[in-house]
Amino acid sequence: MTTKDTKGKVIERQPMPEQDPEVRRRNFKEVPLGYTVELAQKEASRCRQCKKPSCVEGCPVNVDIPGFIALLKEGDFSGAIQNLWSKNALPAVCGRVCPQEMQCEGNCILGKKGEPVAIGNLERFCADYERANGTGELPPKAAPTGKKVAVVGSGPSGLTVAKDLITKGHEVTVFEAFHKPGGVLVYGIPEFRLPKDIVAEEVNFIQRLGVEFKVDSVVGRTVSVDELLENGFDAVYIGVGAGLPRFMGLPGENLIGILSANEYLTRANLMKAYKFPDYDTPMPKGKNVIVLGAGNVAMDAARTAMRMGADRVRIVYRRSREEMPARNAEIHHATEEGIEFELLTNPVRYIGDDKGRLVAVECLRMELGEPDESGRRRPIPIEQSEFTIECDLCVVAVGSGANPLLTKSTEDIRLNKRGNIEADPETGKTSKKGVWAGGDIVTGQATVILAMGAGRKAADSIHKYLTWGW
Repeated sequence: MTTKDTKGKVIERQPMPEQDPEVRRRNFKEVPLGYTVELAQKEASRCRQCKKPSCVEGCPVNVDIPGFIALLKEGDFSGAIQNLWSKNALPAVCGRVCPQEMQCEGNCILGKKGEPVAIGNLERFCADYERANGTGELPPKAAPTGKKVAVVGSGPSGLTVAKDLITKGHEVTVFEAFHKPGGVLVYGIPEFRLPKDIVAEEVNFIQRLGVEFKVDSVVGRTVSVDELLENGFDAVYIGVGAGLPRFMGLPGENLIGILSANEYLTRANLMKAYKFPDYDTPMPKGKNVIVLGAGNVAMDAARTAMRMGADRVRIVYRRSREEMPARNAEIHHATEEGIEFELLTNPVRYIGDDKGRLVAVECLRMELGEPDESGRRRPIPIEQSEFTIECDLCVVAVGSGANPLLTKSTEDIRLNKRGNIEADPETGKTSKKGVWAGGDIVTGQATVILAMGAGRKAADSIHKYLTWGW
């Protein structure tokens, strides 16, 4: 299925200009450079304005995709961003990091016989245009209700709840443990994929709506959930993410030169180690680096290592390319930048020298069997296939768990066997009255947009509670 211009010529999907791979692999500037007005409107003209838009069904926050694209096409950029803001608190973020190929674009009717509309690129354009050229006009807010809500965590889930509830007329205070708001958007996702000034602008937008942010506030240590409820807050939303590093328990795991992706990326991003010597944050800089895992976090770690000066960076993953959970765009960019892939390979032990430093990882070759509970084919070791990969730095990116700091101080919140909060998937309600939760602390590590979707549902439920009761 194709779209044609007024002269009958087929309009192809408009690629977004990017930095050259050989240049960008050694800098932290953003890789995609953004659409011009002309490119954005040309891409917008490809949208068929379906009467039953399946793209909207694929969006966890139900953005009115045909609506904002139609406004963009007509040159009403202010109307387009207002349309986006009505459903999405973070359009500049989502346009950059959402897995559109599995969500909105994956449902686009044009994708059945060709390339889908570049919905993510158009969303990014609208947000970027507003930031550079917009009037600063804010979305409308309901009359004050006198109700107060505490949001714990300022990641994508918490920011969504804060924006939705402030526009519904409630007072909102966000408590953030780190010294900057943004959660995983600032400590986890690298500058070349999501510039931190973009995150700061998205947070500033929510602040201008009237949300108060309290940083360096560790709920569970400096104040408890119960104390928040006792001290004037009518409801609490917990969106603290899944920030507890997970390791594999392999022999030699305590060698120097092995660290979690959480620590590695936090040093590089939030603590700005990549800006040395402007920021004197200690940062391991291996020359021969391996990254264990194949999700977006693994791609981020591998591409960061290359930019930090590595000569060689390899992704080690126990399944094949088809099973890799990372976004297609991230795998494509990593490949262009020279990241190598050791697939069907499973690490079994770390090898160190006489000084306790990592020098290699012993691995096994794998083959794929029948699908497991994840739906992916189960990796099976091939006997006597051991081999070693030399390295001086290993970043472990095999997922993360729930930090128990908050949940241990709130005993009447029910947890599952993994330590995640149990919450109603449709409302975010927990077992504790007046307390909601969503995002990675409930689901385990997932995507930005899924956390935002959980935040939207919880905000609707909190609003009903503050209006009508539990």
